[in-house]
Amino acid sequence: MADFGGEPTTQTSLPYTDVVKAKTDHLYEKVAAFIPEFEWRLHAPYIAAINDLKKQINAVILAHNYMTPEIFNCVGDFAGDSLQLAKEAAKTDADIIVQAGVHFMAETSKILCPDKTVLIPDMEAGCSLAASLTGADVRLLKQRYPGAPVVTYVNTTADVKAETDICCTSSNAVEVVEHAAREFNSDTVILIPDQYLAKNVAAMTDIKIVTWAGACEVHERFTADDIREIRDGNPGVIVLAHPECPPDVIAEADFAGSTSGMSNYVKVNQPEHVVLITECSMSDNVALENPNVKFVRPCNLCPYMKRITLPKILRSLQTMEHEVIIDAEIIEKARAPIERMMALPLTRQSMYAHERPPEVMAIETRV
Repeated sequence: MADFGGEPTTQTSLPYTDVVKAKTDHLYEKVAAFIPEFEWRLHAPYIAAINDLKKQINAVILAHNYMTPEIFNCVGDFAGDSLQLAKEAAKTDADIIVQAGVHFMAETSKILCPDKTVLIPDMEAGCSLAASLTGADVRLLKQRYPGAPVVTYVNTTADVKAETDICCTSSNAVEVVEHAAREFNSDTVILIPDQYLAKNVAAMTDIKIVTWAGACEVHERFTADDIREIRDGNPGVIVLAHPECPPDVIAEADFAGSTSGMSNYVKVNQPEHVVLITECSMSDNVALENPNVKFVRPCNLCPYMKRITLPKILRSLQTMEHEVIIDAEIIEKARAPIERMMALPLTRQSMYAHERPPEVMAIETRV
């Protein structure tokens, strides 16, 4: 049998043995509806090796909702959206954190846990949204709009967070914006970098919103016509959309919320027929938890999320690659806005489409 704790693995498949089968059969029961047996025999050896090794070295794996089912359900110790994973990173007693997600998420874990080793299995697992903005851009925005608080989406790099007053997620953006406006006694808030999240928030508050021309390449691809075609082909379907989608998509949806908000909606309401307008692995993971719900699956894949694979996670645990390193001064500055967000007693866990008329007071800016 392969020595999983020895030499780092390559992309060559590990053997599927009776020992591996015994260690993973209970996990296959969770994902059998979406992973055929022949494919499972390729995944299972890596799952067994990862789960064994992380116990030996006191590591945990944070699995974002967009991970494929074999990662999300079978090796993730904590699973959820960016806010949930940030909270788990902050309180875990593990020595090593492996981010099954993208690079800005690993940076957030390092910011909250500077004394821990934080690993990202693939350095190319980036984010089009996070790449749209730099710390220097934020400094120029603050010069252009003096006195306006800066609310930064967590989908940003550490140097951007270091220039921020308070962070937000897609689930709490409205409340954070209104809190920042009160705290700074300002009728204007800079909400960056996602232009669509900012415009959707602007439709739900009287605060004037300064936006940035950033976007998630997955959510930006959805259109209102897509939603109408889905409804035409699936009468009665409930449409749940992520707030990173364009406003006309949100206007066509029945509900708009974060990945956790959408997951909770399905869990609580058990709609007969539903579609999640977001990255397509999310539908697989939510469907596994809700077998009585029928899912329509439009498929926009995130090429960055899909760079994280089981072999890369195992290799990361074996070699301690790739460690996320952030300058101590940046960590100190970037931690404050994240902790301010986490300390807020937020009550609104999702954004509801049509809660307000779509009177958007947003100023789009690129400096």
